[in-house]
Amino acid sequence: MRPLGARPTGRAPRGCCPRLGGMSGPTQRFGPRGVRRGAALTLVFAGVLATGAVTGSLPRGSAKSEEFATRSVASTVDRDEVADAAARAVADGKSGKEAAEEVVSRSGDRWGAVYDERQYEEFEQALDGSYTGVGISAKRSADGQVEVARVQPGGPADRAGIEPGDLLRTIDGHRVDRRPVAEVVALLRGDRTEAAAGTTVVLGIERGTGLRTETLRRARLTTEAVTVRRVDHPRADSSGPADSSGAVLIEVDSFTRGSGTKVRDAVRDAPSDAGVLLDLRGNSGGLVTEAVTAASAFLDGGLVATYDVHGKQRALYAQPGGDTDRPLVVLVDGGTMSAAELLTGALQDRGRAVTVGSRTFGKGSVQMPSKLPGGSVAELTVGHYRTPAGRGVDGRGITPDLTVGSGAEQRAETVLSGLGGGS
Repeated sequence: MRPLGARPTGRAPRGCCPRLGGMSGPTQRFGPRGVRRGAALTLVFAGVLATGAVTGSLPRGSAKSEEFATRSVASTVDRDEVADAAARAVADGKSGKEAAEEVVSRSGDRWGAVYDERQYEEFEQALDGSYTGVGISAKRSADGQVEVARVQPGGPADRAGIEPGDLLRTIDGHRVDRRPVAEVVALLRGDRTEAAAGTTVVLGIERGTGLRTETLRRARLTTEAVTVRRVDHPRADSSGPADSSGAVLIEVDSFTRGSGTKVRDAVRDAPSDAGVLLDLRGNSGGLVTEAVTAASAFLDGGLVATYDVHGKQRALYAQPGGDTDRPLVVLVDGGTMSAAELLTGALQDRGRAVTVGSRTFGKGSVQMPSKLPGGSVAELTVGHYRTPAGRGVDGRGITPDLTVGSGAEQRAETVLSGLGGGS
């Protein structure tokens, strides 16, 4: 489930996940660049150009400029062209950001982006789970409708009386039925107009046979990226009552700082006979280190993914000591992106989990940020990652072991019961 009301307010995502763009008018369409800006988080590769290591966000303070400079040494011709355009514009008293955007637009880099300093700094807080939005998490139903899955207590949507199960019909007059979730996110956040806390969004909400309009004012909110709860699941043979011993459902909305450790803690604290449902539906990505840490909860070391940066191969490995025996089912859908796809591919290829749901988004390219003259920041695609079996994800996504439309969670619970999770 994706937090549709969330607009990132932290440092720019900068890895393998797209930004999801908003829409400022009915004539604008959502192309790759249009769906880039609104993703809550991205798969973040910071410092890999120089060290081959994968870390989180850019460091604060003086180390920031040093790391930018390190990336610049290893930058590509494309980066140099973008930087030159920005430098010329600044020297002429023009906008370096606009000049850089023009070059990126012509380059064919579908996930390339340019941010001013304020925009780039604003995304930093998103990596800590802070965002600007209305406090709605939603999911796509099998018939294409957008359904409210969760409402954040005390948030704008909660105060307006919006409840789980309500259908989201329109956003600022734009119908959302059958739109990709990324487009819905972009409309709700108002990213194209860079909507901030205090701006309004008008939602068309349907409950039962009634349709009403709610005008919500976006607010600064914080959210838990990982939630854990016990569930009862049906017996595998469908005979008799539900299995009362249940399983543990771990929902990961995004890989913000500390989320990987929370997944590991949840697995460690689960009853010994309980299986795990790992719900990555609507997870738009996050810090790669957190995704690897989450993988380490279920793997005893070994390969998680490989990736290339300017043609040089790198690898990501799980930490040893994970729980390799506990039954595990992973839920995915078309909103499962980037770092979440990296985790899904690793667990699937390693034979560690059964995956259930629908094909994932398919975002497997690597972006790197670099500082430009005038203070803006360019992110350009430098490579792609692959699963342990060598499968490319970009533009393909990951097909689950069991493809399910509606009722995916119930099917996943049945599969888990058949694996012995909680039986």
